Amino acid sequence: MKWIVKLSQLYKKSDRFFHLLVGLPSYDKYLEHMRKNHPDKIPKTQKEFFIQAQDSGYGSDGAKKC
Repeated sequence: MKWIVKLSQLYKKSDRFFHLLVGLPSYDKYLEHMRKNHPDKIPKTQKEFFIQAQDSGYGSDGAKKC
């Protein structure tokens, strides 16, 4: 059973690493931030969060921003 917990923790850490590697922010970090700093606001869904992240990095036309 302990190996399942360790595997789960490793997956969560690697997920954050790969998102940072490709330049996508972490949805988990966003949720932590919202709970801590904006408990009165409803956080974006995961889909909304990643659409906004893509648009801010690439724009809605798909062109890479500098």
